[in-house]
Amino acid sequence: MQFPDNLKYTKEHEWIKIEGNVGIIGITDFAQKELGDIVYVDVPTVGEVVNKDQVFGTIEAVKTVSDLFCPVSGKVLEFNNGLDSSPEKINQDPYGEGWIIKISIDKPEELNTLLSAEEYKKTINV
Repeated sequence: MQFPDNLKYTKEHEWIKIEGNVGIIGITDFAQKELGDIVYVDVPTVGEVVNKDQVFGTIEAVKTVSDLFCPVSGKVLEFNNGLDSSPEKINQDPYGEGWIIKISIDKPEELNTLLSAEEYKKTINV
């Protein structure tokens, strides 16, 4: 399993990559393995404002549906349209082509509450 050091993590298994005042958000390698084959992703429309820890969408796998929790507050800037036709990209490349949304980071101080790769690994006992 991969846990890139350049990302921040939530206890709910989302990751965020910070690029200036934009965050790219997806689910962790651990989460995609737990979910199994992902078949559909449902997220808010571009322009919607979400708060930290708020559900911002759902991810559907063959076995289950799981909520997606936003690591920080901000406005949804972009949805990964490639997931519409190929949601399995999350299984194949969760930290690359499998990203889910881009969001403005409205409260940068919220990043301080997120986990490092090492801290995240401890929450899942790896």
